[in-house]
Amino acid sequence: MPQPVFPRHAASLILWRRRTGGETEILMGLRHAGLRFMPGHLVFPGGRVDLADRRAPVARDLRPDTRAALQRAAPPPLARALAVAAARELEEETGLTLAPQGGTAPALDVLSYVCRAVTPATQRIRFNARFLAAPAEAARGRLSGSGELERLDWFTLQEATAAPLAGITARVLEQFGSMMALPEAARNARPLVCFHGLDRPRAERD
Repeated sequence: MPQPVFPRHAASLILWRRRTGGETEILMGLRHAGLRFMPGHLVFPGGRVDLADRRAPVARDLRPDTRAALQRAAPPPLARALAVAAARELEEETGLTLAPQGGTAPALDVLSYVCRAVTPATQRIRFNARFLAAPAEAARGRLSGSGELERLDWFTLQEATAAPLAGITARVLEQFGSMMALPEAARNARPLVCFHGLDRPRAERD
């Protein structure tokens, strides 16, 4: 029997904005059909943590609440690297950057923690992924990207749910929607969860 694959640390970024009528839109794209992992599925920008992410400079560091949430399942250096990876993947896959005007290093203080998801042990490609969110006004640039994500566009939560989604992406969208439905002051106090495949979410523990 083959040995289980160790899940690689990864991060995704849900960039969001409000329509004029108040409806929330998020930036997503279709993964290229030739990719091994979730080909043809609508996803958020994201990818695995690189070694360079651990020592990359930042313009501003994580807020205490986001850092604390990341550190529930990661030591401090990895928690910071996950945030850097989310910002880096956003830029690589969409052309948008979280770096302040005139700089190249990302501002991590715009990030909020959403949830964590671990690919089931039965899969050959596995990730221990953290999902972060940031408002669109924190990003600058023009949509372009590397081509890994096709048809980049803004989707309402309803539109995204009706698209070709992996089951775990739908679960993350539910968590994001629940977070955004709360008053901003209450979002940091909500229970944090981790998904293991499509099993019932488990509470994240300190």
